[in-house]
Amino acid sequence: MALTKVITGVTDLNQAQSTNGLKFPTGDVFAGTPEEGMIRNDQSQASEGSASTMQFYNGTAWKNFVNRDPTPLGSDNFNTVLYTGNSSTQAITGVGFAPDFVWIKRRNTAEDHALYDSVRGINKQLSSNTTAAEATNSSPYEGLNSFDSDGFTSGNNGATNRSPNTYVAWSWKAGGAAVSNTDGSITSSVSANTAAGFSIVSYTGNSSANGTVGHALNSAPELIIVKNRDNGSALWSVYSSSVGASQTAHLDTTAAYSSSGDWNSTTATTDVFSIGSSASGRTNSSAQNHIAYCFASVAGYSKIGSYTGTGLNLSINVGFEPAFILVKRTNAISAWRILDNKRFSGANKSSLSAQASAAEQVGYIDVGFNSSDFTINSTNVDFNASGGTYIYMAFAAT
Repeated sequence: MALTKVITGVTDLNQAQSTNGLKFPTGDVFAGTPEEGMIRNDQSQASEGSASTMQFYNGTAWKNFVNRDPTPLGSDNFNTVLYTGNSSTQAITGVGFAPDFVWIKRRNTAEDHALYDSVRGINKQLSSNTTAAEATNSSPYEGLNSFDSDGFTSGNNGATNRSPNTYVAWSWKAGGAAVSNTDGSITSSVSANTAAGFSIVSYTGNSSANGTVGHALNSAPELIIVKNRDNGSALWSVYSSSVGASQTAHLDTTAAYSSSGDWNSTTATTDVFSIGSSASGRTNSSAQNHIAYCFASVAGYSKIGSYTGTGLNLSINVGFEPAFILVKRTNAISAWRILDNKRFSGANKSSLSAQASAAEQVGYIDVGFNSSDFTINSTNVDFNASGGTYIYMAFAAT
């Protein structure tokens, strides 16, 4: 596309008429021969009592500007990067943005998952496969030293950067520095990317039976992952709007969804999610710190949903070509399976499991990532048991 041009009759730079900079003059619309990239203020509708309209010339015709948020590009808000450890300090680039949430897993041998976010701060590690409380990585075994403009920097930590091991890092963009949120009965600190349907929420529990926490997404989250940062025996809790607020599954176990008071049996709203008294200490333990990762679907970029297995080839429409999927069977024991578009050969996707420290299972399952869906060409019970119910979370490729 040509650069936007500022010419007489289209814009007025006369500071005597406008002390605020550019001025689009009143009167007749620009009537000369337009060139691609020109902008004008169409007064024709104003003469009929309607508001004037800002337009641009696309090389063929004048088109109205549309006031809407564009669909977030996958590479601007989510990306997968593969790298090899060097047992030193290493800048991992190619993410394409400054991430706020980075989930790292060693691929070739067993090792705990390593989850970091900008709200809790650098070197603050949680592991999805254990109940362990938050650990602070220290020299000489620092984990994630910094969140950078095009990725992150890792130190010599076995879970993030030990030679000669191979690693995968899944990165999400939230909203940068956290801000205070008082929408709920419990004040939270939130980094939110509303356009991409993702927020990171930090809060301190109070053991209230009907606590609420603001998430700042402006849409109801469909998947919420919560960990008590201080309690080394508290399981990870996962809310799914598809399953319902009266049930919970745990990211660090293979157990099916079951009845729980973690969410106070209250569906998340556009402003808050609910948490119960949580005697287990998972979502609302008094005076203890919790972190929540909140996700909502965004058309063309992300999809959180559910399906029923057929035991035959199955297609799940998400409206875009997936780059990443997380799948969990809800009505029986199963792994939290993670697939992405960087770790596969053809249709044979390599799998990692959120609840396990195990190495990657190479060519584990025949799953196709297509232009608008993913297809499961297998009867594997973690993905497609006949009559099995499943939830999934998918993010778009570039």
